[in-house]
Amino acid sequence: LKLTPYLLATWHASTRPPDVAHEDGLDWYMLKITKVHEAGDAATVAFAARSRLRGHTHVLSEVSRFVREDGRWWYVAGVFA
Repeated sequence: LKLTPYLLATWHASTRPPDVAHEDGLDWYMLKITKVHEAGDAATVAFAARSRLRGHTHVLSEVSRFVREDGRWWYVAGVFA
């Protein structure tokens, strides 16, 4: 959806980039959460997301790390799975 302000606003300040680039014509059309693990104020979320770009389908699989600070969850980093 190219919601750059939202994406950056939910990214932890310690790892947040100054900006996020979006590929013209990229269409994200599926997100499947495959595993969630929460331990206190830390969590991991495994997911697979599908996109299309210029007629080609791509799959992004990631395990994302989150931390909770002051009751709010923040994305910290991810590892491609």
